[in-house]
Amino acid sequence: MDNQRLLLYMALGFVSLILYQTWMQDYHMPAPVAGQTGTATPGTSADVPGTQDLPDSVAGGSGTTVAQPVTLDKTISAPSVSVKTDVMDIEISTNGATITSALLKDYPVSIDEPDTPFVLMSNRPERFLVAQSGLFNADGGTAPVPTHEVEMSVEATSYEMGEQDSLTVPFVWKSDDGKSVTKTLTFTRGSYEINVNYVIDNASDAPWSVSQYRQLKRKPDTKDEKQQFVNTYIGAVISNPEDRYNKISFGDMEDERLNQSVTNGWIAMIQHYFATAWVPTPDEENTAYTRYLPTENRYLIGMISEAKTIAPGTQGTFSSKAFIGPKIQDKLKEVGPHLELTVDYGWLTILAQPLFWLLKTIHGFVGNWGWAIILSTCVIKALFYKLSEASYRSMAKMKKLQPKLADLKERYGDDRAKMGQATMELYKKEKANPLGGCLPMIIQMPVFIALYWTLLESVELRQAPWMFHIKDLSLRDPYFILPVLMAVSMYIQQKLNPAPVDPIQAKVFQFLPLIFGVFFALFPAGLVLYWVVNNILTILQQYYITKKVLGDDFGKVMS
Repeated sequence: MDNQRLLLYMALGFVSLILYQTWMQDYHMPAPVAGQTGTATPGTSADVPGTQDLPDSVAGGSGTTVAQPVTLDKTISAPSVSVKTDVMDIEISTNGATITSALLKDYPVSIDEPDTPFVLMSNRPERFLVAQSGLFNADGGTAPVPTHEVEMSVEATSYEMGEQDSLTVPFVWKSDDGKSVTKTLTFTRGSYEINVNYVIDNASDAPWSVSQYRQLKRKPDTKDEKQQFVNTYIGAVISNPEDRYNKISFGDMEDERLNQSVTNGWIAMIQHYFATAWVPTPDEENTAYTRYLPTENRYLIGMISEAKTIAPGTQGTFSSKAFIGPKIQDKLKEVGPHLELTVDYGWLTILAQPLFWLLKTIHGFVGNWGWAIILSTCVIKALFYKLSEASYRSMAKMKKLQPKLADLKERYGDDRAKMGQATMELYKKEKANPLGGCLPMIIQMPVFIALYWTLLESVELRQAPWMFHIKDLSLRDPYFILPVLMAVSMYIQQKLNPAPVDPIQAKVFQFLPLIFGVFFALFPAGLVLYWVVNNILTILQQYYITKKVLGDDFGKVMS
């Protein structure tokens, strides 16, 4: 096996994987499990408007449904409260203090619309994602309780942080039998974290056993949310100490309802660059659940806490944190344990994390993510120089043997047995190893794939300019200059490698630079920049080492 053949196999495998993932996202529908037809089973909570997105314990744990006073449609159309902080514009429904909209001020929707903030949460059908929370009767009773569908009172219709360091927005609910609940949302300057606190006053003459629930409700993922030819995960995630990062896809939710104990963990809905999460109080025991709502075509992940019994004339409290914002690892670490894993580097996280640290450290000095990519690539190439040197030396020896291999093919023709034997004797005589050029590259490949995912997943590169016409490293090169440079550099690199003896393979390899150039024209400019720099450094290293190995024969062999 020579280096060119390895490159072809890797290219075909990579392209096949991308095409398969794209097809699965666009056309695959999960197979229903036994007894599931895509509609709700009669008698369950999914049949009743207004209660279908409540946890089972709210809707009656035995399969019966407890009717609620407010329908789901009213929850969405209820009056809302506007909250403006220095980093977010939030809309909160007066029904249950549900967060129905979140605009991120520091993240424009595009570089062409710098004054239009990115919409992360919305109750509009095309971008539906809301954060619901509420209380329910843990004993299954039918007494009034402030779920996310029940109206709460609030003093004002708009709040603005101004020069304050924090902002509190209290919502109040009262029952006819003397119970009252104050649900307060607290916002902090410069933070995407929202503290949600309940103060429960039981002025009735009976104990009140109550639990809290928190849930995220989302529409299915659509093509406009996905990166072309790049499979970035969109869906739910759950974390606990035993399994720090467990994806729950929308297909999983259709197939089976989750029922899992969670302590010191969290739940989230994530997408490319952004995340929405609920993080409970440390050591609070919760049960996580998922649900597919076929009548709405919505997906839901949530948590229910253990019950607290509040005696007559006393108070009880619950608290949680919501995170609504960009996947900036330093900020995520402060919110919850392992929440930074929502920056999903896949199975190469162990390599991608130090690579991101290198990239971020260099950016701290140069102040430009494009130059940080270039310098990081240089550092990585320097670290692997010895491995690369061994690979290039082996390829140089193989290139020097190309005329002799061609003679053997002409001499033995189609007699593969004799051809193979003569080839092995030639390798042994010249002390050449055909695998010597492949193995060092295979060892380095996980590092370069990890860097690929580091560049792809880092929100810091979103709308980050480099220079000239590259105004956004997360988008493709508008004039395709970088893909052309990559194709040219790949062609030059081919000239330094030993050509296949088979003329048909040789012709196929001639088209590889063009194929890769077209393919990478659709990739983000930051990724293509990395490949161009890597190719240029490879050419320089390989040219120097090849010339050193071939010596006086360099010009003759290269021609």
